[in-house]
Amino acid sequence: MQPPTKALQLLHQVATKDGFLASSTSVANYHRIWARDGVICGIAALASGDAMLIEAFKNTLLQLQKHQHPLGTIPSNVQINEATEPQVSYGGLAGRVDALHWYVIGCCLYTEHTGDWFFWEQAMPSITKALALTEAWEFNHAHLMYVPISGNWADEYLTHGYVLYDQLLRLWAMRLVGRLSQQDRWLQKSMAIENQLLLNFTPNQFPSHYHPSAYDKNEWKAYWPASFSPAGYINQFDAFANALTILLELPSAHQRQQQLAFMKRLTDELPLQLVPAFWPVVQPADAAWVQLENNCKYEFRNQPYEFHNGGSWPMVNGFVGLSACAEMDFSFAQRLYERIQQANALQNDSFYENFNSATGQPNGVPFCAWSAAAEVFLYASLQSSYQIPFK
Repeated sequence: MQPPTKALQLLHQVATKDGFLASSTSVANYHRIWARDGVICGIAALASGDAMLIEAFKNTLLQLQKHQHPLGTIPSNVQINEATEPQVSYGGLAGRVDALHWYVIGCCLYTEHTGDWFFWEQAMPSITKALALTEAWEFNHAHLMYVPISGNWADEYLTHGYVLYDQLLRLWAMRLVGRLSQQDRWLQKSMAIENQLLLNFTPNQFPSHYHPSAYDKNEWKAYWPASFSPAGYINQFDAFANALTILLELPSAHQRQQQLAFMKRLTDELPLQLVPAFWPVVQPADAAWVQLENNCKYEFRNQPYEFHNGGSWPMVNGFVGLSACAEMDFSFAQRLYERIQQANALQNDSFYENFNSATGQPNGVPFCAWSAAAEVFLYASLQSSYQIPFK
């Protein structure tokens, strides 16, 4: 197993005095400090033990904290230009719910790893304000947030309503804040969120489901569904979310094995041998195609097997690999690591954003920092040199 040498080199290239850039290229808005990209790069920084990268992680968090909205929202991204005022974005067609949770998770992971409690004291007011805002995002005060379409990293996909991925990030954030702050209110809230996730995203005989008629009609799979709303369940497989369920130890041991077995089958069936972000692919003949096709601000990128529509992302596969490690399936995790490294090395180590799962051709932006980050933190997990805390 080859170490992630070139991945670390790319992380050094995107590490600025203000934080991590999403890419070393100046394409579109990737030459900015992003919340989710920056924290995922920060996880790789902690895994590497590299002091310069860890400092860039801290500076990323400080920039996000500095530009927090008065209502508590954390920026999706910030563009720093010394000649002008920083340009701050809280989202595009919709606000980004996941940016807030990645920020909180990042503050917790950085503090626990470094023991920088002065940073923690500075960050705690912003964390408290951010988590209070998530209570408002529930709308019905029943412990699950209602997320708009385009409200997270899958910003041109179909998921909306009670989106699994976003609830899991919130649960992770609440667990970490509760433990580090030693405040029971966050731990109690995390248990309430966990209970609602188990009630509404897994087959069970308990009463009090959010949407009883949709729940009863849903066809349960070997994985947890991507989301549900008043219109029913979206039963696509969300690789990122299902990896997080395993890492957060929500499913039973049997369910976790079913989830991993499903992901293994996908890698065996697809030429790229990486897990697609969402599955199955939405095709032009499907009823959901029109909604998918319309959900883009500039250009349509969700062709079948590409981008979020069945495309494979090294970053997502890094978390899938972590979930395999958590279940002691090191052979699957190592296989994913090798495939991620091979994908990142295509076209002279271009570290592309994502790949066509059917052809293996790269898509999106090259030199993506979080594609490199996936190599670094999965390698560390396989070497048992760094384990990310999920509770």
